[in-house]
Amino acid sequence: MPKYDLFIDGERHVPTSGAYYVSDDPYLCRPWAQIAQGNAADVEKAVAAAHRAFTSGRWPELTATQRGHLMWKVADLISANADRLAEIERRDNGKLASEVTVQVRYLADYFRYYAGLADKLQSHVLPTDKKGVFSYTKYQPKGVIGIITPWNSPLALTSWKLAPALAAGCTAVVKPSQFTSASMIELAELFTQAGFPPGVVNVVTGFGREVGEPLVEHPDIAHIGFTGGDLAGRKVYELAARGLKTVTLELGGKSPNIVFDDADLDQAVKGVVSGIFAASGQTCQAGSRLLVQRTIHDDFVQRLVEFISTAKMGDPALPDTQIGPIATRPQFEKILEYIEIARSEGARCVAGGNVRADLGGGQFIEPTIFTDVDNRMRIAQEEVFGPVLAVIPFTDEADAVRIGNDVQFGLAAGVWTKSLHRAMYMTDRLCAGTVWVNNYRATSFTSPFGGFKKSGIGRESGTEAIMEYLETKCVWISTDLDVPNPFIRR
Repeated sequence: MPKYDLFIDGERHVPTSGAYYVSDDPYLCRPWAQIAQGNAADVEKAVAAAHRAFTSGRWPELTATQRGHLMWKVADLISANADRLAEIERRDNGKLASEVTVQVRYLADYFRYYAGLADKLQSHVLPTDKKGVFSYTKYQPKGVIGIITPWNSPLALTSWKLAPALAAGCTAVVKPSQFTSASMIELAELFTQAGFPPGVVNVVTGFGREVGEPLVEHPDIAHIGFTGGDLAGRKVYELAARGLKTVTLELGGKSPNIVFDDADLDQAVKGVVSGIFAASGQTCQAGSRLLVQRTIHDDFVQRLVEFISTAKMGDPALPDTQIGPIATRPQFEKILEYIEIARSEGARCVAGGNVRADLGGGQFIEPTIFTDVDNRMRIAQEEVFGPVLAVIPFTDEADAVRIGNDVQFGLAAGVWTKSLHRAMYMTDRLCAGTVWVNNYRATSFTSPFGGFKKSGIGRESGTEAIMEYLETKCVWISTDLDVPNPFIRR
């Protein structure tokens, strides 16, 4: 069984406690790796290493262009090791090999994008209203960044934070989910191979109370980048606020996928399936509420049920598998609980709703569709994070907007229509950080991603992301030979 230590100051370290825990393969439901169980002492070592690297040595002496060169090298190493990294991540979280391999290969482009952006952050000369002074802005890295990521896409969601942070000139300590830590240790070692100075990238594995909380509270951490559920996000926000740290929080979603009667229904069916059943529904932007115009409701639901009945469930390592296992046992049990809640509230299960005990270790749940859903039901208001779709009818655009926005979240939304006017109307009025029209779940390193309301704070990806890791400094230089009256503010 592989054994993964901590990664601190450029090399692997045995945890202070000497303890390790097992990571389970979600498909087989049995241990496949041992993971170091870090604690507050290990966090202290990692943050100290990151702080040294930020304040002294080679890293702060590099120009932005030189940082970009290092990031380009690590991108090449990610490309060369993509299949190996993807295999490790698949063993850890049960994601389809066909998807995770593409996802990991794409991460190389994230690092290349920010490698190119590193030396293109232009400050501004300010046309002030004061005579005899020259004023301009400049950007400086915030410092040591704490990164905390979930189990559904560990490498991707870490890279969304780590790439812009490094491009900005920061250093980092990463705390991956205790369920999916192995791939992050493997990724961290690539930074050493690429020539990054020791301490720039560190990884402390373990549990939230023992590692996550000390990391957020550490006085030398300048910023926290977090992806996870809204309850955990609130806790991170509260702890960070005690130290007046800035945060980027990408939290939950209950995103509406809205189908109008003028849409191409065959394409919309595929878009709805992509939105909720891809990755077994274990994505923050999942289109878990399907809003269907009443005039096509029954026809569309029938098409959807027929389409999803053909989906192949099974071993995520096989190229023709379309739906894999639930990543963790606690999540598996949570999804089953929500299915029972939906039934008890009066929703009607028209597809799925059952455990497939005959597959792998039995941690499979069929793609599940509920109709007769009222938007006030828990199944429509709370994030399930699994292959469970709530179908809600609507009458017109205004009704769709009302229902679509009537949740505490605002991460994403989808609109299916052939009408340009209707598409523009909906994108203007939906309270969501991302709105897809006639597609769903597309993301890019060039495009900002984040949420409204309780779906989070700040943005990841695009040029917006790097600004989360920079401080803006304003400089005033006097051009006068004589200092004016010192008792009067200029």
